[in-house]
Amino acid sequence: MRRTSLAVPFLALLAALLGTGCQGSGPAAGGRQDPVPVTVAKVVQKEVPIEIHQIATVEAYSTVAIKARIGGTLIGVYFKEGQEVKTGDLLFRIDPRPYEAALKSAQAQLARDTVQLRTARQDVERYSDLVKKDYVTQEEYDRIRTTADSLEATVRADQAAVENATLNLEYCTIRSPIDGRTGQLMVHQGNLVKENGDTPLVVINQISPIYVAFSVPEQNLAEIKKRYAAGRLEVEASLPGSAGGPITGWLSFLDNAVDSTTGTVRLKATYPNRDHVLWPGQFVNVSLRVSTRPDALVVPTQAVQTGQQGSYVYVVRPDLSVESRPVVVGPAAGTETVVDKGLQAGETVVTDGQLRLVPGAKVEVKNAPPGAPGAPPERPAAGAPS
Repeated sequence: MRRTSLAVPFLALLAALLGTGCQGSGPAAGGRQDPVPVTVAKVVQKEVPIEIHQIATVEAYSTVAIKARIGGTLIGVYFKEGQEVKTGDLLFRIDPRPYEAALKSAQAQLARDTVQLRTARQDVERYSDLVKKDYVTQEEYDRIRTTADSLEATVRADQAAVENATLNLEYCTIRSPIDGRTGQLMVHQGNLVKENGDTPLVVINQISPIYVAFSVPEQNLAEIKKRYAAGRLEVEASLPGSAGGPITGWLSFLDNAVDSTTGTVRLKATYPNRDHVLWPGQFVNVSLRVSTRPDALVVPTQAVQTGQQGSYVYVVRPDLSVESRPVVVGPAAGTETVVDKGLQAGETVVTDGQLRLVPGAKVEVKNAPPGAPGAPPERPAAGAPS
């Protein structure tokens, strides 16, 4: 019983102390919330270039897989891997001796049949006179003439065989069909190569000029076609992480169909690439200017927020309170976004600190531009009347 009587006053005292502590930790009744620090920017009206920014892939202007047209032993390789070659440069040589022998055999066959044909023609001329005088029968004359015609066909076949043997002999020497850069050597000297084998001897890529391929949304297709028909469209390519400036090329290919699975159309730009900065297989960032909007309203892209009702921005009023303003945004232009509806030139929007804002909240502007709410008054110039 004594323990119970002591516990009751103790619990009451503890409750009173806790209540006092809780009241002291909260905001005072009727107290004002501190202004939220934010950064702001002005809504600017200016001419804006509308550009499409995409990630693109560098492609060789031309690619040739070198294969042997005939089989044989590879007796010579006349380039180094990764070497620049020109059209007509000697690349490989296959043992020509079997094909030289085949050519000589075809030439000998042609010579023999040519002599026989000459004799058969002389017989036809002689028998044509004899048949007129009835010294030989018509049947015998027809047989002589048929033999001559058959030999003529044989000679033409021999001539084709000689041409084929000549080609096979020429195929023993393999030259570069394009200007380009050789890749890895796949078959080394001394190996036996097959005619039109599955594995190419080497692959040559033409990299000067070079292509950069990318895709754009189909809603931009009409404007691109219009400008492409009017003249050359510049496409700037930038290498990620490169300190150099963008490389300028020109749109050279517009695909003849929209990809229905992605809703995009494939484009290619051509670059001279004389210094070989671009390399097949690289990923680059490309920028294609499709149009220009005069007198467009722009805000920094980070000022535009997205909510359940769509896009909105926080506009700073003259009394340093904010309002949530729904906007209709247009295309992005670099670090800025075009606003088609909802703002006026000269208004001030919040660019950082939106997470702590609610409509009507007070703000403290940390970077107020001249003339914006929260900006310090401009000082008069020296000597000017105050």
